Amino acid sequence: MAQKERRKDGLLARMVALFVATFTISATANSGYAIIAVMRDDFVNKRKWFTEDEMNDYIAIVQSCPGPMAVTSSMVVGYQSAGFLGSFAAVLGVITPPFVVMVLVTVFYEAIVSNPYVGVFMRGMQMGVVAMLLDICIGLFRNATQKSVAYPLAIMVIAFLYVRLTGCSIMWLALGCGVVGAVRALLIKREVEAR
Repeated sequence: MAQKERRKDGLLARMVALFVATFTISATANSGYAIIAVMRDDFVNKRKWFTEDEMNDYIAIVQSCPGPMAVTSSMVVGYQSAGFLGSFAAVLGVITPPFVVMVLVTVFYEAIVSNPYVGVFMRGMQMGVVAMLLDICIGLFRNATQKSVAYPLAIMVIAFLYVRLTGCSIMWLALGCGVVGAVRALLIKREVEAR
């Protein structure tokens, strides 16, 4: 969907929708990858603001940026939806719930730490986050392997082995994957021009 089409419904309405959406997402899925999974569902499937391919591009951008994933992803989605003001509204929406929770936890710290139900609740939340992470991995894998299987599988296996077997910085992995992607893009461009 073109960016002009996304802006048809008015800047203020889009900013309010972004704030409400990111506030709700942050309040219910307060973790970087979990928030991305819920954002994908909300902005691609429910609101239809982005296509699956656009959202995958935004996720790739977010993962390569430093900083908290929830803030970065809301900033990118907000900017793509409504420009700078949309980015501001989305970031404000995503940081408000954790801020309020931190203030409440600080005020009621003793009562929360000594409550056995809080521990049980947190263990349940961990399993929910694992399920959301699995959803993101399956979605990204399915999308990456739609057109060709060998290239994305090779990159995935090499990246996995690099992370698990070496103690080297992830930065080198990201740079290497970027170079391989650029070389592949050049080869595809030459192949298309040769036709």
